[in-house]
Amino acid sequence: MHGNRTEAATQRAVLALALDAHPKHLTIPDLARQIDEGDAAEVAVRDLVAVGLLECGGISVWPTVAAVHFDGLEL
Repeated sequence: MHGNRTEAATQRAVLALALDAHPKHLTIPDLARQIDEGDAAEVAVRDLVAVGLLECGGISVWPTVAAVHFDGLEL
């Protein structure tokens, strides 16, 4: 259970950074440095891409249109 909370927190941090940087693309190494989570940032990116919240090209990542729209709703 603890791992799931940690993974969710890392995903939230990665997505928040990507949304804050939008429309600029971030790199996975930059995200890892900013959240100080190392390999966990790469796992978070992979998981967020899998569910359609991030897009990834090489080492660059950016939020999907859906993620940006949802963020704009300020729920």
